[in-house]
Amino acid sequence: MNDVFLPGLRTSRATIAEVAAAAGVSKASVSRYISGDRRLLSDSLAARIEQAVTALDFQPNQMARGLKRGRSRLIGMLVADLLNPYSTAVMHGVETACRQQGYSLLICNTDQDARQERQQLAALQSYSIEGLIVNTFGQHAADLRQLGSRLPLVLLDRELPGVEADLVGLDNYQAIASGVAHLQQQGYRDLLLVSEPLNGTSSRVQRLTAFEALLVEHPSCQGAHCTEADDPQALQAALAGFLASPGPGPKAVLTANGVATLATTLALQALGEPLFERIGLLALDDLDWFPLVGGGISALAQPTHALGVAAFERLQQRIDGDRSAPTQQTFSAELRIRQSTRARNCS
Repeated sequence: MNDVFLPGLRTSRATIAEVAAAAGVSKASVSRYISGDRRLLSDSLAARIEQAVTALDFQPNQMARGLKRGRSRLIGMLVADLLNPYSTAVMHGVETACRQQGYSLLICNTDQDARQERQQLAALQSYSIEGLIVNTFGQHAADLRQLGSRLPLVLLDRELPGVEADLVGLDNYQAIASGVAHLQQQGYRDLLLVSEPLNGTSSRVQRLTAFEALLVEHPSCQGAHCTEADDPQALQAALAGFLASPGPGPKAVLTANGVATLATTLALQALGEPLFERIGLLALDDLDWFPLVGGGISALAQPTHALGVAAFERLQQRIDGDRSAPTQQTFSAELRIRQSTRARNCS
């Protein structure tokens, strides 16, 4: 196949030397023009350079310019699972904030694999990032501590043992408290919390701990938990046992994130359980497909965009020289009621 060239379309990036030659000026004058330092340029000289820049479609190499000043304008983000809708939504908030402030975002996905995490950390360092946002299991905490000693680091959603850094995340106690209170008010008395395996993940541990503590505050309710949302057969067995067991009243499942919600919905369907006829469901996270299932799945929505923006803003403060003690910034979940938690008669 022959290459097709459009009129006026260059096949390579124009250089400062080409702009200087076209404008009949020195390369130093072009450098001053594109850097905004035009005090030594006459109006006619600046006009000639502008005309040459436009004609050649000159695009300055921002990375090279930044590195000369000791700034790459590049932010790294280490993500445990890029397929997780939460990760994607938060990442969008980070990227939006980066773009508005003139930064670019470099994303590395560990795929929840310890070997990949170490490799991606090494890759991020090689790109001269100015700061790093971390949303992983932290299986190489020593590497992260070492990296954090050299550049600003912000943790997103998950605390990492031994890593002293700013944290931005959900107020997990508030979210679970809101969920349990809603289920209790709607007449549910027998509750099951479904989560992915804890694996030391602080947000998952905090949600389970809050659930257990809140049951004490709601003595009319009883509760249990299942941390096998990643095992379809085990989850089906747990749900079947929960449905069959005697209890103090109507039953409901509280899922700890979007992944657990999908797994629970599929498990209930596999069991032949008509969705939400005799069991309620309340999800932490609110995904696009929730309104489409069984009259809609009630949700505790995380402000994912705001979380991403806040993580970047805190990182930018560190990049700009803030050396204060690490902080924790938490956000509240918003209860969105749909048919999966319609009121039940608990008498």
